[in-house]
Parts: sequence; structure tokens; C-alpha cells
Amino acid sequence: MANPFLTPAKIISGKDALEAAGPALAALGKKALIVTDSMMIKLGNLDKVLKVLNQHHIAYSIDAEINSEPCDTMIVHGLKQYQAEHCDFLIALGGGSPIDSMKAIAMMSADPDRPLNSYMGQPVETPLPKKVAIPTTAGTGSEATQFTIITDTENDVKMLLKVGNLIPDLAIIDPQFTMTAPKGVTSATGIDALCHAIEAYTSRLAQPLSDTFALSAVKRIFNNLTEAYEHGDNEEARIQMSLAALEAGIAFNNSSVTIVHGMSRPIGALFHIAHGLSNAVLLEVCMNYIKDGALDRFADLARYCGMTQNENDEQAADLFLDNLSALLARLNVPSLAQLNIDRDQFFNSLEKMARDAAVSGSPANTRKVITEEAMIALYKQLW
Repeated sequence: MANPFLTPAKIISGKDALEAAGPALAALGKKALIVTDSMMIKLGNLDKVLKVLNQHHIAYSIDAEINSEPCDTMIVHGLKQYQAEHCDFLIALGGGSPIDSMKAIAMMSADPDRPLNSYMGQPVETPLPKKVAIPTTAGTGSEATQFTIITDTENDVKMLLKVGNLIPDLAIIDPQFTMTAPKGVTSATGIDALCHAIEAYTSRLAQPLSDTFALSAVKRIFNNLTEAYEHGDNEEARIQMSLAALEAGIAFNNSSVTIVHGMSRPIGALFHIAHGLSNAVLLEVCMNYIKDGALDRFADLARYCGMTQNENDEQAADLFLDNLSALLARLNVPSLAQLNIDRDQFFNSLEKMARDAAVSGSPANTRKVITEEAMIALYKQLW
């Protein structure tokens, strides 16, 4: 069976990657819309990008309004600025929210009068402007994917939009930007990357190339996330986590995600919980539930990561999940109550959340039949 495999057209990674990317940026256009957030300005990260743009005589306009998880109104605002400023390419600087927003702005630029929610499940044939992703967290992998997640404010739904030409043309993976990430962000985004890698490897749609990237990402994360979390100034750990997030993004871009992401989007949409956190809350419960549908895959992960060489798949799979639980405990993953989610509202939303998760299509990629009733039971376990 033939498998397509998609990656960014160019990736520049490692120390000083931003400076090295100057000529590649200059080749993409004359004026960029920079999609970012106010924190990137406060941390001085935006100034670093502007310095490189100025050195290469690239004009720019700054949209720093992506200060929460992106919604359709933010995208419309960015699109209007892109048009009014006569920009011809886009740069995203930040975590998954600015990168996802940049993709959606680029998509809407092809047909500005078309509502964003009409793209659900629909291809975009029109060529899009060039896109550059500069991630400042090691987690979302959005710099390498054809996906964007945008909240439909009218229907309280996180839309998963998938279009092949949403993959950034240039991904700049420079660990200097992740050095400023606080412990909570390091934990949540690192677990998000781990979700991507594990789900990619245990997906029904996994393929040999996606498996290669997923296995490498899981091993890097187990070897480096705790160090990056506990000692944020460890540059080597930050470099390894940036590479792991990229690998995980490439993996799930080609094999898709499964139950965790399907169930996390409704939590994010209804309770405004950051994507990485909602994944982190679900990861242990969901992986234990699907274990018997993917014993050999979980066993492979344990052996590849050096946790065991036990040839008994069930015992090896159990050991992997034990190590996963220990990692999550060390990273201080909060509970729903600690995230200030109202319990009554949560339980009153169970059926809608399970229905929205099923509609997203992600749970169906799991190597175990996932019903809405099963997801309701798993949501209840979170309390």
C-alpha cells in the first residue's frame, strides 16, 4: 500500500537557526504579516525576529492579538490586516496558537468572503501565500502539520481544519525561543508532543515513515522532558525537546491523532483550557483504556525507549504505561478541579463533548473501537 508523506518544504533547526534562516526568509516575499502574541513582545522574542528581517530588508506588519487559543474572530481580524497592509507572506512566532492562526489567515486569504467554518472537511485548491513557523514552545508540532484548530465561537466547537497546503513552507526550530518557557508551559507542551508521538504510533493510519519519527520523538521526550522542566536553562535538553516536538508533529501529520486529541478539543472549546493541558489531563486515562487494542505497539515503545527487553507484549506494554504515569506525576499535571472547571457544568456537558469528539474523526483512528458511551465513561474518570 502506497503512503503519502508530507513535511515542511524546508526546516532549519539548531542553535542560531533564526540567523541562518535570513536568506530563506528573504526569498519568500517582500512584506510579512507577523502573527504573534503580546508575550513574545514582552520577552523580546519579536525583536529577535525583527532584527533578522531588517538585516534582509524585509518589510512587515505585526498582528500581536493571538493572546488566547485562536477563534474565528481573531482570524478575520488578521485577514483584514494582511489585506490592508498589502502583505505577501506570513510568519508565525509563538506556540501553537499563533501558528494555527497564521495557517487559518493564509487559508482565508484564498477566498476572503468564505466563512471559516465552511472549510470543515473541505479541501482548498487555491494556492496559498508562503508561510513561516517559528515555534517558541516544544510541543504543538504545528510547524510541521497540515492541521489548524480554530474555535467556532457561534457553536462552541473547536474546528479541526486539514488542508495539505497549510503545512508551513519554512519551519525555523531555534531552541533560544524555548529557553524562556516557564515550567507550566514546558510541562503542558512537552506532554502535548508526547501525545502526538504516542497517538501517531498507535494510530490505525500509522505507516513506516511516521513510525520512525514517532518512536524517535517518544524516546527523546522520556530522556529530556523532565530535565527541561526542572532545569529550564539546560540548552541541550531544550534542543532535544524542540527536535522531539518537530518529529512528533511530522509523525501525526502523516498518521493522524486518536482518542486523546478527539476528547481534548471539546474540553478546550467549552471550558477554555489550553490544548496541551487538556491533552495532559486525558493522556493516562485514555492510554490505559486503549492498551488492549494496541498491546504490540505499546510494547514496542517500551523496548525502543530502553524500559525493558521483555518479549511478553502485555508485560512490556504495562511497563510503558507505568513509566508514562510516573512521568506525568513528576511533571505535576493538574486535575480538572485544579483547572477550575465547574464539576456540574462538566457533567452536564458529557454527551455534547462525546458527540463533538466523535464528529472530529480522531477517536476512530484508535486501534480499538471507541463509542460515545465509552468516551463519556472516560470523561467521568477524570474526576
